[in-house]
Amino acid sequence: MPDVVKSPDGTLIAYDRHGAGPAVVLVQGAFTDRRHPLMTSIATGLSRWFTVYTYDRRGRGGSGDTAPYAVEREVEDLAAVIGAAGGSAMVFGGSSGAALALEAAAAIPGISKLAVWEPPYHVDDSAPALPLDFAEQLSLLVETGNRGEAVELFMVEAAEVPREAVVGMRSHPAWAEMEAVAHTLAYEAAVLGPGNALPAALLADITQPTLVLNGADSPAWMANAGLEVASAVPGAVRRVLEDQAHNVAPEALVSELLEFFVTA
Repeated sequence: MPDVVKSPDGTLIAYDRHGAGPAVVLVQGAFTDRRHPLMTSIATGLSRWFTVYTYDRRGRGGSGDTAPYAVEREVEDLAAVIGAAGGSAMVFGGSSGAALALEAAAAIPGISKLAVWEPPYHVDDSAPALPLDFAEQLSLLVETGNRGEAVELFMVEAAEVPREAVVGMRSHPAWAEMEAVAHTLAYEAAVLGPGNALPAALLADITQPTLVLNGADSPAWMANAGLEVASAVPGAVRRVLEDQAHNVAPEALVSELLEFFVTA
C-alpha cells in the first residue's frame, strides 16, 4: 500500500518511497501514474543514492481528485509530497509532467534542483496546432461519457499518433486503462496552457539549477522547445541524448539524472 499525504484542499495524494539518501521526486506525464514502468525504472536506478518518491497526480491511481481542477492545486500536491520528503527535494518531470515541474519550481522554494524531459511547449510552426480550447474540448467529451473519444483526440492532436494507429489501439487491453484516466487529459492541457505556449515570464523566475533534456531522435519541434526552455530559465543546461526519442529508455535518463543530482 502506498503512503498518503494530504494536499491543502484535502485531496489525498498517494506516493511510494524507494531507496535512501537525499530526496528526489518524480513527476509523470499523460496516461501514467506512480507505477508506470518509466517511473519505477528511474526510481530503481536512482535508489542506490537517493530516496526517490513516485506519486500519483490527482485523479490517478491511489490519489483523490477534488473538484474544481486547477493547476495551482497540482502545484500544491507536489509541495505536499516534498513536505512528506522532509521539505526539500530535487525534482524530475517528464513531458507534460515537466511542464508541471517547471510551474512548481517557480512557486516552491523546497525544490532544490530541477531536471525536465522534453516539456511539450509549442514554440514555432513546426509543432502540432492545438485549439485554444483544447482542455475544454477534452473535459466536455469526458463529461458526456465519451472517454474513448477524449483519448483519441489527445493522442491524435497532442501526441501526433496517426489516427489509424489509435483506432487499432482501441482493441488493445491497455485501452481501458487509458479511458480510465481520460478525465486527467484536460488537466495536462491546462498545465501546458492554451496552445501549449511557452510561459517565458514564469520560466525566467526559476532560480534553481535546471537541466533540460531532449532526445536526438525526437521531433524537431520538441528540440526547439527544449532550446527555448533552456534559454528562458536562467543558467539552465541542456543535454541531448543520442538514440533517444520522446518514449525514452529509463536507463538513458538515470545516467543523466545521477550526474546532475550528485553535483554540487
